[in-house]
Parts: sequence; C-alpha cells; structure tokens
Amino acid sequence: MGSVDNRLRRKWQHYSGQNAGAAERDFFKAFQELFKDTEFEIRDKPKEFNKIYVDVKLTDKVRAEIYTPPEPVTRHGVFPDYAIDNTVTGKTIYVEVKRQDGWIEGGRRSDGRGNAHERSCKFFTPGLLKLLRKKGNITEPNLPFWTVFQGDIARDPCRVREVTCWYEGVEGHFFFWRDSNEPDSLFEHFFQYIEPLLT
Repeated sequence: MGSVDNRLRRKWQHYSGQNAGAAERDFFKAFQELFKDTEFEIRDKPKEFNKIYVDVKLTDKVRAEIYTPPEPVTRHGVFPDYAIDNTVTGKTIYVEVKRQDGWIEGGRRSDGRGNAHERSCKFFTPGLLKLLRKKGNITEPNLPFWTVFQGDIARDPCRVREVTCWYEGVEGHFFFWRDSNEPDSLFEHFFQYIEPLLT
C-alpha cells in the first residue's frame, strides 16, 4: 500500500470519526472533504464532453437524409455528474450518481419504473469508452467511469438485479449506496476499486 493510499485512508478514518451520526447525503461534499489537501480533487459537472457529438462525422448520404437546422448545432454532448482527478498522475474517472425511486417495502412494483439506471449504460458504448479513456488517461481494459446508485433504486429487487447483470465482470465500477447517511461503505468501495485506477 503506497503512501498516497495510506494518507487518504487516514483522512477517511478521521472524516468518518468526526461525522459519525451526521446525515452525509451529498456525494460531492463527502469526497470534497476527503480529498482536501491531497492530490485528488472532485469536479462538479465536468464540461470536457459537452461538444463531442458536434464533430461526429457523417457521410454525405446520411447528411442528405437527415434534417439540417438553419443554425449549426454548437453544443451537443455528454455531461457526467462528477470527475475525480489525480492531479499528479493526470488520470480521471468520470462519475454518474443515479438517484431514482424504487420498489421497496410498502410500495408497488411500478414505483421502480424510472430509467435513470438504463441511461447510465451509455458509458459502455464503444465510442464513449474510447473518448472517456483518452481524456481520463485510463488504459484498457479498465473502464473510465464509476456509477453510484442512490435512493430506493439501491434496494429495488428488480433494478438491483438488472444493474448487477449489466455490470457483470466489472463490478468495481458500480456501487449501491444504500445508506447515504454514512459514507464509509462508499469510501471503502472507492479505495478498493477506483483509487487504484487513478494512481
């Protein structure tokens, strides 16, 4: 275990001790506090992919078959919720936090009808994987993203099975944050699976 890892773990233990019992529901604030005075930082709403679709090349035939607006499209892209950067290694992991209703005690199965979890799968597509890996300096076969599911979806028996199936073989890249009153399990997952990709 490297000195960087030791220092972050000490900060985590200190943070955890100071905030035991506090309602820590905010992913961003939890990591902001953890990363204070380290080489890691978390950015809210990273903008580096906000125009990636603008420059997608289409053939003349395709362009002739689709609508061409009078004014060119100048902003069309992907907007991850967060980016976690290692400012020393120059590596970045992009983060999606999906909060969604779900089917839990006292509810109906239809309570889990949202599709935020399905939208998170766009990061598995070959084109986006290539772009995120390149920008984040993350090499294959590692994935350049981490998805955290929060809220009732993290306990919905149908949605949990769907996500578990979709991420089979890359389980370190998703996390069900079932008790957002405590960040310990979230930090532990980060240390085990995500932090090694950034160092």
